Amino acid sequence: MASSEQLKALLQSHIEGDNSRFFSIAMQVAAHEAKLGHGKLAEELRSMIDAAKSYSTTRQPLNRPVPINQPRGELSGLLEVSYPKTRLSDMVLDGQVESKLKRIIKEQRNFAKIREHGLFPRRKLLLVGPPGTGKTMTASVLAGELGIPLFLVRLDSLITKFMGETASKLRQVFDAISDNRAVFFFDEFDAIGSQRGLSNDIGEIRRVLNSFLQMIEQDGSNSVIIAATNHQELLDYAVFRRFDDVIEYGLPQTSNIVTVLKSKLANFKLERLKWKSLATSAEGLSYADICRAAEEAIKDAIIHDRAIISETELKATLEDRKSMRIRPSDNK
Repeated sequence: MASSEQLKALLQSHIEGDNSRFFSIAMQVAAHEAKLGHGKLAEELRSMIDAAKSYSTTRQPLNRPVPINQPRGELSGLLEVSYPKTRLSDMVLDGQVESKLKRIIKEQRNFAKIREHGLFPRRKLLLVGPPGTGKTMTASVLAGELGIPLFLVRLDSLITKFMGETASKLRQVFDAISDNRAVFFFDEFDAIGSQRGLSNDIGEIRRVLNSFLQMIEQDGSNSVIIAATNHQELLDYAVFRRFDDVIEYGLPQTSNIVTVLKSKLANFKLERLKWKSLATSAEGLSYADICRAAEEAIKDAIIHDRAIISETELKATLEDRKSMRIRPSDNK
């Protein structure tokens, strides 16, 4: 029988998508069974491992975990699962936002200790702010830091025109939240969290919001529930009280703009740049827009066989992103 340490190592290597380590530990288990005289079991394990190695090589990308939490049945249309490896250090954040996320991660890592004292770690989060400021990436970071799956709730499949059907699907989502410890992400949350008194509101959406408020309040799972919106002014007032923390994201300040640009351009040769001048040119842009502007400058240099990226070229791509600000961004 596999030891407790081997079982934990098997699961951890699976979560991290480390196929080599997973197969190595599995072979150790098979060898241990052989030493105990369980020859038939050992041979069966070796055959399964060989078959899995062959399948992994021919059918799946290396280092991609088999999704043991893959939604099935009707849930497959409501939830989309991934296993992020993003870390908090990969983000450039305002100090206050970073501090809040570090506290949430610390509380989640000490989940059992906190529960022993009759308390609950923060796990119901509302993220608000303009597009491109890091809300979606935050969901990936929390999943990556905690080593748990990320489930994106597909609102396009959740919300239907048939009375009662949306609330029924929402119940299935919350059942999944109870059954699987993971990060569950409701993006563009204002689609179901809008104020119930709006003139263009319809009865079904009011019922859906009421259902959501009841379900999230009653939820006592170990999962992290995140809702994100670009339009906090549209949210019903009752929504805010159901969350443990409301984190507000803003556009980057000068120091953060410089950090983002240096990070994106770190692997490319640059002329002497006036970073503060570039930051001034980028004022008003989101983190996502700044990253895209830097990428455009790099691509342009590659296409034209230039070895160096100039300040003029960077400013041009930043100004180009500014001219596009009236268009909605798809990166939140």
